[in-house]
Amino acid sequence: MDTEFYALLKNKTWILVPRRPGMSVIDNRWVYRVKLNKDGTVQRLKACLVTKGFQQQLGVDFYETFSPVVKSSTIRVILHLSASNQWDIQEVDIDNAFLNCTLSKTVYMEQPASYVNTSHPHYVCKLQKALYGLRQAPRAWFDRLQQVLSSIGFCSSVSDPSLFFYKQGDAELYLLVYVDDILLIGNNNLTVRGIIAKLQQFFLLKTLGCVNYFLSFKITRGAYGIHLSLSKYTIDLLNKTHMLHSKPSPTPISQSDKLSLNDSKVFDHPSFFRSVMGGLQYLTLSHPDIAFTVNKLSQFMHSPTQHHWNVCKRLLRYLKGTIGQGILFKPSKEWNVECFSDADWAGSIDDRKSTTGYCVYIGGNLITWCSKKQKAVAKSSTEAEYRALSQTATEIAWLYSLFTELGIKHKLLTVIWCDNAGANQLSSNPMFHSSTKHIEVDVHYVRDLIKQGIVEVRHIPTSEQTAHIFTKPLSISQFSYLKDKLAIVDQASQA
Repeated sequence: MDTEFYALLKNKTWILVPRRPGMSVIDNRWVYRVKLNKDGTVQRLKACLVTKGFQQQLGVDFYETFSPVVKSSTIRVILHLSASNQWDIQEVDIDNAFLNCTLSKTVYMEQPASYVNTSHPHYVCKLQKALYGLRQAPRAWFDRLQQVLSSIGFCSSVSDPSLFFYKQGDAELYLLVYVDDILLIGNNNLTVRGIIAKLQQFFLLKTLGCVNYFLSFKITRGAYGIHLSLSKYTIDLLNKTHMLHSKPSPTPISQSDKLSLNDSKVFDHPSFFRSVMGGLQYLTLSHPDIAFTVNKLSQFMHSPTQHHWNVCKRLLRYLKGTIGQGILFKPSKEWNVECFSDADWAGSIDDRKSTTGYCVYIGGNLITWCSKKQKAVAKSSTEAEYRALSQTATEIAWLYSLFTELGIKHKLLTVIWCDNAGANQLSSNPMFHSSTKHIEVDVHYVRDLIKQGIVEVRHIPTSEQTAHIFTKPLSISQFSYLKDKLAIVDQASQA
């Protein structure tokens, strides 16, 4: 605590001012953490002074709070780039990131407990720098970092504001930002070290070398490519739910499981269910094979039943047998985009809405996927599949925008594989028939991309439709077959 407090004073984080009537003053507290090494051993004990941001008032203590963080799809694009070009991925950690930015709005805080100034015990702290817990702190930090990166030659991506790129001569660098965690890759290691040295002129930072862990992801590199997994995160979740020693399940959900709002009695611990579902949602970032099950269970978080919890436990048992598995990014010089789109018509028992599922590959590597309930009720399977096609086309357009910014050359035409002949015809037919005139205009976006020669919708047999894994429960054999197509492998098998 002493170390943290005197570091805050040295950084001139606040000045003491007299308390005035009507002054809005927020409180604070000390938070204690055990910092661990990557192997799980204790590194050090850390105390951090955190403000009680929930006491702030909009328009009085803060305005904007939104701070962009890098998209998971962008991270996977960069991993594909790194695997294909054999570029090292350097990790940089900013120490006390929020203390590097000044506040545009005046904020007053009580003096920290146990460190009240004896000469002025009734004074309050007028914050000059941001502290953890402040609503506007993440936004202020990102603005400060963006200014610094712009000053040393980086440009911010429009497609993903947390992605910065640097191109000078033959040097080509990419920087990803997630709050105070930074990944930096490039084709010139000397330039990468030079950029890190420039950042050290502005911030106190630690260079962690080639990345091994990032946002709980374990990133393993080998001759086979780059393997991305959440093995430790999975173990922690299984320990939390007392399922670590359970019997593994071959699939995340049974074909016979039909979920609805009132399918059994209400679960006794709804808060615990929501907490577990939050952890499972994060796991889908490296486990696309559980995306459908997590999507279905997440629709009942407001009122989970005992049956929902039983299905959740089956999902956890499936994870027990797949702890070391994750996505593999193989080296590839190709940047051709290939997509699979599917929909499960009227799959929801309660409101008869359909489920959209799609997955997008770049050079054979899985980059992005989706399993999501549609917003409107589809009157036919053709309409449900057509809506899924439109969402897939939107994802393709975003990827093309990102490629253009990064100067990546790619094959212009993207194939979307769909197993519904009606949706295939509707996507290229400019005529509006009475059966489709109720569909919103924006859904017809896919037609514009087809006319521009950006996408082409082709038919694929149902048995080969990879996106089925995102829209419906499958048999063990079909699930295993489609899972292999997602390139989900165990790290040990690649050693």
